[in-house]
Amino acid sequence: MQRAVSFSLATILLACLFFALVFVNNTALNSVRLDLTENQVYSLSDGSKAVIDELQEPINLYFFFSDSATKGMTGLRNYASRVESLLEEYANYADGKIRLHVIDPVPFSEYEDQATQYGLTGAAIGQLGEAVYFGLAGTNAVDDQQVISFFDPQKESFLEYDLSQLIYQLTDSSAVQVTLLTDLNTVGGQNPMTGQFDPEMVFYNQLGQLFELTTISSQDTEVPLDTDVLIIVHPQGLNESLQASIEQYGLNGGRMLVFADPHYESDPMALMGGVGANPSDLPLLASWGIDLDFSQIVLDANLGLEVRTPQGGIARHFGILGFDTEVIDAGDVVTANLDSINAASIGSIELSENAQLELVPLLTTSANSQLHETATYAMTQDPQEHARNFAAEDKEHVVAARITGVSGTDLAKLNILLVADADLLADRFWVQQSNFFGQTIFTPFANNGDLLINAVENLAGSDALISVRSRGTFSRPFERVEALEVAAEAKFRAQEERLQQQLADTEAQLAQLQSQQGDGGALVVTEEQQAAIDEFIEQRIAIRKELRDVRFQLDRDIDKLGNWLKFVNVAAAPVLLALLLYFLAAILRAGSARRSIRKVVG
Repeated sequence: MQRAVSFSLATILLACLFFALVFVNNTALNSVRLDLTENQVYSLSDGSKAVIDELQEPINLYFFFSDSATKGMTGLRNYASRVESLLEEYANYADGKIRLHVIDPVPFSEYEDQATQYGLTGAAIGQLGEAVYFGLAGTNAVDDQQVISFFDPQKESFLEYDLSQLIYQLTDSSAVQVTLLTDLNTVGGQNPMTGQFDPEMVFYNQLGQLFELTTISSQDTEVPLDTDVLIIVHPQGLNESLQASIEQYGLNGGRMLVFADPHYESDPMALMGGVGANPSDLPLLASWGIDLDFSQIVLDANLGLEVRTPQGGIARHFGILGFDTEVIDAGDVVTANLDSINAASIGSIELSENAQLELVPLLTTSANSQLHETATYAMTQDPQEHARNFAAEDKEHVVAARITGVSGTDLAKLNILLVADADLLADRFWVQQSNFFGQTIFTPFANNGDLLINAVENLAGSDALISVRSRGTFSRPFERVEALEVAAEAKFRAQEERLQQQLADTEAQLAQLQSQQGDGGALVVTEEQQAAIDEFIEQRIAIRKELRDVRFQLDRDIDKLGNWLKFVNVAAAPVLLALLLYFLAAILRAGSARRSIRKVVG
C-alpha cells in the first residue's frame, strides 16, 4: 500500500514538475532559443542584429497571412511558420523596439482592407478562389512605410536579407545619393560619326528614375560629399585631384561600383575598327591590391555568343560572352535570380599576392577559356580568327566580384563591387529598341540593368545590411531517402528490365498467333495454337503481376524508412518521457525503501 502511495505521489510530483517547466519555458525563457538547423535559419546573423541596434525609435511590423484560407496548403503554411518565427526573433532581440502584429486578413474584414491599403498582393490561390495574403508592412514613428508585398518561397534563402532591408529602410528613409563618374555620352544627342540622334542610355535613365543622381566627369576635382554610392564607368584621364578624392572616399568606407574595361568596344570610334585598344585607366585598383590586367581580355569557347561575320555569315564570338545561371553566383543578393548577363572584351580580376582583401566572385567564365592580348583582339574584326587561334587554359576567370577588407598600412576599409567590363551597360548588349505609335520602347533581353540596380541598392544599405547574405533554405532533401531510392532501383531495375523483355516477347508471339488467318479473312486456329495462345495469355498475366510486385518492392524500403521516421517523430518522445518517469519513480521507491530499513534497524 505504501509503495502504491509513493509511486502515485512521485507521478503527481513529476507531472507538476513537467507543467511547471513548460510554464517557465513559455514565459521566463520565451526569448531563449536553441537553433540546431544546419544553416542557422532560425537565428539572426550579426549583420541583422547590427541593423536592429541602429533603431532609434520603435517600429511596427504587420505580418499578414491568410491562415484560414490556406487550409491544406502545407508547403505555404510551413514557409509562413518560418517567416513568423524569424520575425519573432527580430522582435525578441529588439527588446521593444520592434512591435510585431500577426494578422489573418479574412475576406471582407477590416484587416483585408488594411492589407490592401498597405499595397500587399492578394494571390487568388485560396479555397473557392479567395485572395491569399502573405506579406509584411512596416511603419515608423513618422509614418514612413515599407512593404514586402508577397513572400516568394523561391527566395527563401534571402528571407533574412529582405526583412533586414525593410527594417533598415524604416530607420533611414532618405533618398539614396548616387554619383556617376564617366565620360561616356550617357545623355544622348547627335552622333558625330553617323549624324543620327542617339537616345539617352537606358542604364542612365534607370538610375535617374530610382535614385538622386549626380553626374561628374574626369574634369571634376572631387567626389560630392553627400555621395552614398559612387559608380565609376570606364574611367580615363582622371586628374590627380579627382583620383585623390576617389581614394579618400574609398578608404573612408565609401561604397563603389566600378566598371573597368580592358577594351570598351562600344565606343563609336572602336566600333569602326582599326583604332586599337580602348582600355579604362584606374591606377587606384592596383594600389589597393586588386589585380586587373588591362592588357589582356578573356576568350571563352563555351560562353561565346553568335554574331554576324564580315562575310555575312553567323559565327560564335569567343570575346562576346553570355553568362548564364551556370556561371552567375546565385548565393549573393546582387546576382540572385539573374538568368543572363551579356558582356564583351572582359578582363580577369584577381587579388595581389599580399593583399588583405576578400574577393567573392559574382560572375566567372567557364574553364574552357583563354587570356588573349587586348591589342590583338581590338584589331581583329573576324570572330572566326579568335576561334582558329584559341587554346583553352583550363582555368575559370573571375570577371565580376565583391571586394571587401582593409588596404594599406592604415588598415582602411574598402567596399567595392568591381566588374571587369563596361560594354555590358551599352544598350545593344541588353535592350532591344522598338517604335510603338511614335514612342520608343526598350525591351530587355538580358539582366544587365538588373545587375546594376541590384548592386546600387545593396551598396546603398548599411555595412551591417551588406553583410547579410544567403542563409540557406528551411527545407532540405531527404538524403537517406534518395540513397535508398538509388539502391532500390539498382537492385530491382535489372529484374524489371528482364520481365519487360519477356513481356514484349510474349506479346509479340501472341500477336503472331492471333494474326494467322485463312482464306476469306476467317480466323483459323488449331487446338495446339489455341493452347499456345491461352498459355501466352496466362504468361502475360503472370509477368505483369510479377512486374507489379517488383515495382512494389521498389517503394517498400522507402515506406519502411518513412514509418521509422514517423515513429521517431511521434512516438519516441513520449516513450522516452515514460521511461524517464519510470526510472525516477524507481529511484524514489528505492530511496523510500532505504529510509524504511533505517527506521526498522534504528
